[in-house]
Amino acid sequence: MISILIVNWNVRDLLRACLRSLHTFAASSHPQHIVVVDNASSDGTVEMLHNEFPDVHCIANTSNRGFTGGNNDGLAWIEKNLRSAAEVSNRQSDYILLLNPDTEVTAGALDALLAYADANPDVGVVGPQLRYPDGSIQSSRRRFPTLFTAMTESTWLQASLPSRWLDGFYVRDRTDNQTSVVDWVMGAAMLTRHSAYAKVGGLDEHNFFMYSEELDWCRRIVQAGWRVVYHPAAVVIHHEGQSSQQVSARRMRYFNRSKVRYFAKHHGAAQAALLRSTLQAQFLWQMGLEAAKWLLGHRRPLRAERLRAYWAVICGMSE
Repeated sequence: MISILIVNWNVRDLLRACLRSLHTFAASSHPQHIVVVDNASSDGTVEMLHNEFPDVHCIANTSNRGFTGGNNDGLAWIEKNLRSAAEVSNRQSDYILLLNPDTEVTAGALDALLAYADANPDVGVVGPQLRYPDGSIQSSRRRFPTLFTAMTESTWLQASLPSRWLDGFYVRDRTDNQTSVVDWVMGAAMLTRHSAYAKVGGLDEHNFFMYSEELDWCRRIVQAGWRVVYHPAAVVIHHEGQSSQQVSARRMRYFNRSKVRYFAKHHGAAQAALLRSTLQAQFLWQMGLEAAKWLLGHRRPLRAERLRAYWAVICGMSE
């Protein structure tokens, strides 16, 4: 059995396209159940689900529980309602697919993921190849970050570094069409073996509201003895960031706070403190640049907005 779990927040039309793709290209080898957790959307998502997809189970949260909390709500419902001896005779072939609402599966994608997982019982997580809507490949496989990686990746420093310095993190030493054992895959689409989930538990909502939760989950699964694999024979279209971009300032805050919390959890307080201070220094530098532009009278509303956002990120990393 494959339980497909989607956490949604205010992307009704993208969710509709995602669900249509799941119905069109359903897995042929495993029974399929779809669960959508809606995090208090205001765009009519719940009504759309009831009217257009009555076979999809909807959990309508009254508050935004984030990607992590929403997925844990769905995992708890799946455990309570879908796991039974009558439905699942072999737990090794029982899977949970975490899927973003801004994705669309392509023909054969689910069967390719499931076939690979069935044939490799030591694999706990399988990630597909992600592509942008124009067909270009979206980087989705990673190695675990080093402290240097965390200090530079997705910061303003990254553009000034030789790209080869982050080749290892982005697994650029392997071709995009090569099935590879990696450390973690992006949470936009990740097939997880139920027995791996049962061993390590759900996502860590105590530390992560969004961002770094799939990194942490894959790390715990690897530590428990399973492999994580990127399998490009399965292709999923990803419109990337359609929920989080609605609150870009909060997005920066969560991203950097989660990065620091991940290092505190897995590498200790000292490395987390060094990472925090380095990231905060970068944002202070950016605040200085924005303040100078504000003083010169250049697009002052924009500069003021950025100053508030950067300060919120600096404060958020200490929470």
